[in-house]
Amino acid sequence: MGTCGFVSIEDNLSSSSFPPNFLFGTASSSYQFEGAFLSDGKGLNNWDVFTHKPGTIMDGTNGDVAVDHYHRYQEDVDLMENIGVNSYRFSLSWARILPKGRFGKINRAGIDYYSRLIDALVNKGIEPFVTLTHYDIPQELEERYKSWLSPEIQEDFKYYADICFKYFGDRVKYWVTFNEPNVASTCGYRTGLYPPSRCSGSFGNCSYGDSEREPFIAASNMILSHMAAVDVYRTKYQKNHGGKIGIAMNAIWYEPFSNSTEDKLAAERAQSFYMNWFLDPIILGKYPSEMHDILGPDLIAFSKYDSEKLKNGLDFIGINHYTSYYVKDCIYCTCEQGKGSSKTEGFALTSPQMNGITIGEPTALAWFYVHPQGMENIVTYIKERYNNIPMYITENAKEQM
Repeated sequence: MGTCGFVSIEDNLSSSSFPPNFLFGTASSSYQFEGAFLSDGKGLNNWDVFTHKPGTIMDGTNGDVAVDHYHRYQEDVDLMENIGVNSYRFSLSWARILPKGRFGKINRAGIDYYSRLIDALVNKGIEPFVTLTHYDIPQELEERYKSWLSPEIQEDFKYYADICFKYFGDRVKYWVTFNEPNVASTCGYRTGLYPPSRCSGSFGNCSYGDSEREPFIAASNMILSHMAAVDVYRTKYQKNHGGKIGIAMNAIWYEPFSNSTEDKLAAERAQSFYMNWFLDPIILGKYPSEMHDILGPDLIAFSKYDSEKLKNGLDFIGINHYTSYYVKDCIYCTCEQGKGSSKTEGFALTSPQMNGITIGEPTALAWFYVHPQGMENIVTYIKERYNNIPMYITENAKEQM
């Protein structure tokens, strides 16, 4: 992984297994950990509203309390010190800092909370690795202008990022703009499994939405919001703070179903329609050619100005890798309906099985198969495609049966 790395604790590994400059840590997200969902001036976010809607979550639970990290962060930091990690990746709650986005005041209690958490980490010699948004956004922005479907959100994200850099950047040297924007786009606007639960009837059970177009509208606004935040950081803060800024992508390794040319091309299309969808514009200034060829005018085009500005739009790539899938061509060969087989997904059917054998060890999660080769393959793929840009493994795990 070049000179950079970040891993989660697993089995009997310890920080002594790595060089002194290696970031060895654990990670969390604000909605899953903090709780205190309306404490000290925090506003509602999209996940608060989503999980409180009856029937949305199978067992009816929500993140109102979670693991109460908001009140117990010092105990958690002490535990991190005890187990020997030297970094902690966590996300900020946008609605805790700006309850109504740029349409309201800064919540000083939210600023003070994150400042205390960052100080606690630094005092223990633990490097803060901070994500600006891990799926959650102020509900105010959804209600005002449909959040990621409107270019207005670029101004909101820029404003929010500026505030975070201003108040925390003297101690935070690693910034992630988005956690898995590819998941947020597909689950929020194609399948409707995440808020705002928008999709077409053929993709999910939603009351509204357009699975063929809206994921690409949302993605374009996320990409341009990322660039707006990077621009603010580089022009106003990076020189004095000496930090780095990147993005964390959900990265799946796609293995061709067979050695046929068609399946090999399908595996590349699957990658382009999932991960390269975001990384290519941010690093190369344009969408992958496979997306242009299949989607045509349905792909939201960038202006010439934006394309130039997007190039080299990060300092590092965060890789969240959990699993791998086999891929079968659906352009030249007949495919049954399934994940990946539609036009909007690149006509590349994905499956964890080939001839009844799974790609890796099954786990308690239906989508998660342990395939160690996938980690090596995805890291090598990214290294070669993006000219050895620094990488951090920002999420990975082995599910124990």
